[in-house]
Amino acid sequence: MPLTLSTRIEVTLSELAKLKDTAVEARFETGHVSRSVFRFDDDMIVTPLLPGRIGHDSPVMHLRRVQDDGVFDRFAGHVEDLWGRGRDVWTIPTKEDADAQA
Repeated sequence: MPLTLSTRIEVTLSELAKLKDTAVEARFETGHVSRSVFRFDDDMIVTPLLPGRIGHDSPVMHLRRVQDDGVFDRFAGHVEDLWGRGRDVWTIPTKEDADAQA
């Protein structure tokens, strides 16, 4: 299976579906894709997507909050903006949901 963006999204949503009955919250935003951000309290994993490359060919940065208005806070502001625009992933049907209904 080719690792197209739509395939990677489907795989991620399928894996997240396994966490549906836990305290994990996840949202999906369909705007311009320029980075992947995963936030865990005062730690964050950021993958800036480089032009002409797919996600796993891009660098991964582990950020930890150590000061006010530092790099972490700037990315956190971006994440909060995305979170506000995003949809709860539990409301997005996965390929498995569609197959089960067919």
